[in-house]
Amino acid sequence: MIRSSLPHLHVATHSHPGMTGKNNEDRYAVTAFQLAKDDPRPSVLAVVADGIGGHRAGEVAAELAVNYITKGISESNAKKPVRILETAIHDASQAIASHSAGKADEEGMGSTCACVWIIENRLFTAYVGDSRIYLIRGNHIQQLTIDHTWVQEAFEKGIITAEQMRDHPNVHVIRRHLGGLKLPEVDFRMRIDNSETNEESENNQGFHLAHGDTILLCSDGLTDLVWEDEIMNIVNSKKDLKSSAEKLVNLANERGGHDNITVVILSMPKLDEVERRKAGILDWLLGE
Repeated sequence: MIRSSLPHLHVATHSHPGMTGKNNEDRYAVTAFQLAKDDPRPSVLAVVADGIGGHRAGEVAAELAVNYITKGISESNAKKPVRILETAIHDASQAIASHSAGKADEEGMGSTCACVWIIENRLFTAYVGDSRIYLIRGNHIQQLTIDHTWVQEAFEKGIITAEQMRDHPNVHVIRRHLGGLKLPEVDFRMRIDNSETNEESENNQGFHLAHGDTILLCSDGLTDLVWEDEIMNIVNSKKDLKSSAEKLVNLANERGGHDNITVVILSMPKLDEVERRKAGILDWLLGE
């Protein structure tokens, strides 16, 4: 693929270390591409990674995750997005494991990852850990990802209730991450409807986004403290995505900000924007 300086959708990002004085071990990247010299179709890749490990090891792991995943996608031909995403994430996991091998201060370091790849208006997702991806469409917000955590597994088995999940002492115990001795199982379930089976969710890859749809990626520093309906209301009420991202991070900090907070927002242009753009191009062609 060929890197582009101008994404075909609206983008806003914001990251903050939180209010506890810890290092910011979150990392993110948003990269725009043209598929090939002879294929002008646009695409955008967004990656959020939340590092694990002390002595600054977490931020190293998250940086490696973002860099290797972005590199893997950028060097691909975009023809099989799911397979390409899986290979890139596995390469990132191996890079983290190799980097920490034999280093006492980096032993056990790792990272989550949440990846969104939008090719024209087709959405592909891949994730490991508890960093999340949401779809906001009108007055509805849908969590597309399923957390790889102890509490999520306990909820699915009926051990705890949804109300008990948020404040459970094991809420931050994750079951999958990048950087382990074994390659992580990359999750391609895209939960468009909560009643779907796992197979149905996986078959949603390539989901067609509509005009005005918004995708939000975030680390758990946001979702620990800001509810889903609040996320949707803030994104829908602010005049621009930058203000939305900043408000979300500020709200988490106002409520304690006990962890790093990262938000990446991608929004498909609204129909009236597309029509205005087409009209402007037509006027230019006609010399008006």
